[in-house]
Amino acid sequence: MGTSLQPQYGTIIFDNIPHGIFTVDAHGTITSFNREAEKITGWQRQEVIGMACAKVFQSDHCEKSCFLRNSIERGQQYRDQEVVITRKDGTQLLVSVSTADLVGKNGEVVGGVEMFRDLSMVATLRREINATYTSDDIVSKSAAMRGVRELLPLVARSTSTVLVEGEPGTGKELVARAIHNLGPRHGRPFVAVNCGALPETLAESELFGHLKGAFTDARKDKPGRFALADGGTLFLDEVGEISPAMQVKLLRVLQERQFTPLGAVAPVPVDVRILAATNRDLAREVSAGHFRQDLFFRLNVVRVNLPPLRARSDDIPLLVDHFIRKFNALQGRRIQGISERAMAVLMRYEYPGNVRELENAIEHGFVICGSSTIEVEDLPPHIRGEKLPPLGELSPDGPAFELGVDNGPLQDAEAAAIRQALERHDGHRSRAAVALGISRNTLWRKMKRYGIK
Repeated sequence: MGTSLQPQYGTIIFDNIPHGIFTVDAHGTITSFNREAEKITGWQRQEVIGMACAKVFQSDHCEKSCFLRNSIERGQQYRDQEVVITRKDGTQLLVSVSTADLVGKNGEVVGGVEMFRDLSMVATLRREINATYTSDDIVSKSAAMRGVRELLPLVARSTSTVLVEGEPGTGKELVARAIHNLGPRHGRPFVAVNCGALPETLAESELFGHLKGAFTDARKDKPGRFALADGGTLFLDEVGEISPAMQVKLLRVLQERQFTPLGAVAPVPVDVRILAATNRDLAREVSAGHFRQDLFFRLNVVRVNLPPLRARSDDIPLLVDHFIRKFNALQGRRIQGISERAMAVLMRYEYPGNVRELENAIEHGFVICGSSTIEVEDLPPHIRGEKLPPLGELSPDGPAFELGVDNGPLQDAEAAAIRQALERHDGHRSRAAVALGISRNTLWRKMKRYGIK
């Protein structure tokens, strides 16, 4: 004898399914919205009930080919279709949707149901693997970066040379890749070269290539970066580090759109778009006689200036959230967020290494964190304002152990202090942590390090 599901259990199941689910009537008006849908979209159910679903989700498929509308009108079901929606905070999110029509007792279509799941981790992995960055990957809400984000699509459409200026760690290569991926050459090669890392004796061969026998170790032909980027984009990072001799040769290539490999007698035509970046003030370098003025004018057709992170501190919470999602995807973790105390510490720091340093701090937190929330103690010591203690001095909550350093006496002392505190408090970790003046999370991490059960 069968039994029917009681209504209250249906509501509980609806709210605890780990996918976003909502229903609409025959006109596309939202009639129900579960808890996971609230979490994914940022909308509360009381805000969206009675609204048209297209106004809530603002999907790239809403107007042209709405899967849910097709299910209602044609009875067609869809499974795992990838679409981009807009969350309440304005950020875009890749989701996978499945839809079906809802049929009443008399066989009439009364509406539709859609189930969706967050694919942001998948999208992050794809970008990391394929480096398919666009202006949407430049995480910012600050006025200082608004102009940069608005400029990039315009710059990308052109073929002009672009000079990206900014301090180390501000994201110059990310901007260069976004320009390339947004432009007409996005399907062609993107070749990056760090000019500051090129030895003077190898710079010409690396950029222009060489033929077999051009010099003693040239055992076979080797294409240079210009040849590899033909038809696409060549990104000259740290272009201000190029020697005066190479500046002359680079200028000639930019003027004539051809280069001569080492050992060759005839020039080779090349079609590349040049994007250059520097952490130096090239105009000042020109005035000081360290950089050729004519080359500067060739590179400085369009200039994009990236402000340091300290000039856009409002972006720190956004960036922290972005990096947490990124490392969750890359490392298979489920870190939920960062504590208010830890965020306050990050907001106070000056970031001489800019966005890259903040990213490194969050990655450090992922390595150290033993719970679902990154705490102050999980952040790098220098960001917390701590310094390594002098040899022989024990700081119970400080970095008493550093990888690659022999701190045997300090380790022994700290491990002994932890064991004594646990014994005094009958193994109660929270009370032992209070007695030691450290957080419970830090205590757990140190116990794991020293093998204390």
